[in-house]
Amino acid sequence: MSDGAVPAIEGTCDPRFERVREALARNFAESDELGASVAVALHGELVVDLWAGHVDREQTRPWERDTLVLVYSATKGVVALAAHMLADQGLIDFKAPVAEVWPEFAQAGKAELPLRYVLTHEAGLPVVDEDLPVGAELEWDIMAEALSRQAPIWEPGEKTGYHAATFGWLVGEVIRRVDGRSVGTFIREEIAGRLGVEFLLGFGPEEDHRVSDLHLAQVPAKELPSLAAAALLEPTSLAARAFNIAPRGPNKGRNSRAYRASEQPGSNGHTNARALATIYGALGNGGEWRGHRLLSEEGIRRAGTERTQGRDIILQTPVRRTLGYMMPVAGVPDARGENAFGHAGMGGSMGFCDPDAGLGFGYAMNRMWTSTLTADDPRAPRLMRAVYESLG
Repeated sequence: MSDGAVPAIEGTCDPRFERVREALARNFAESDELGASVAVALHGELVVDLWAGHVDREQTRPWERDTLVLVYSATKGVVALAAHMLADQGLIDFKAPVAEVWPEFAQAGKAELPLRYVLTHEAGLPVVDEDLPVGAELEWDIMAEALSRQAPIWEPGEKTGYHAATFGWLVGEVIRRVDGRSVGTFIREEIAGRLGVEFLLGFGPEEDHRVSDLHLAQVPAKELPSLAAAALLEPTSLAARAFNIAPRGPNKGRNSRAYRASEQPGSNGHTNARALATIYGALGNGGEWRGHRLLSEEGIRRAGTERTQGRDIILQTPVRRTLGYMMPVAGVPDARGENAFGHAGMGGSMGFCDPDAGLGFGYAMNRMWTSTLTADDPRAPRLMRAVYESLG
């Protein structure tokens, strides 16, 4: 674990948010941070933009201003934004059946399954039952076609269960059908490009020199939180099947070139805290960032309205969900306001907005803790508490 050393913290921080800088330093001193960035937007302005540490275990290569890193399921929040933008344009109707824009999806009793159930993880499609070829998750058409044939494993709308991997292909294929572009291209051109930030979903080797690998914390499997333990120790469990959707094969790990080149919109966005805070800063600022409007005010309300709550049968935790986003849950420690919404990523990353506070937040790091649950990892919660303490 950490030897208590705190590297130089680079970037800018409004004096009002000095507690955020202090919290980042504590993450290095107390919580085994290796390399990380944190950023905060307030009322349409970036007030915190900090980074520190290293991209390699040997600590020979510093984390730079433009370092990018895999943020796992924090990707889902940006993919959801793309869907909401198309809904604003009248091209997507969350209440309509998916099969209206993706006719092949009507197979296996899904003809009337509405898109909203996909966004709220109630569709009953967290797994693929058929045997998939090695490396299938790298091939868009293979995954989309398999999901079009898949029958729901529960009655849609009756349960909520985290669609850890399938969310991305399900929502992404709808985006592709109505817009014509892949979801990675849409995000690059219509979201990140317009805001002047970087969010890469599928990219070439020319960017590899500034992408940090992820580094796993060394924790024995028997000591892992229950969800991670199930995925490792019980490979036939629903959680394991939802997270490990297809056999990956050799040299297809999360730091591989093949993985980075693919578009897996449920999990493989590469970005930094500045981008997350800017994107969510727009949502926290009425849908606009420095003259660039992403969503209408009605679109913000649609994205931030609670649609379901209850116990997630895969995560085995209580959840509150909007169309594509997670919200704080009553009774679970969380510094955020009750109307905040966003998405965490497995291992620690986080992006969210709080429209009541005019706030956007981003955190991205390369030391991957073992749980999807922020309650098991003190780093993002510590930073979020510091943000709200700074607001007073």
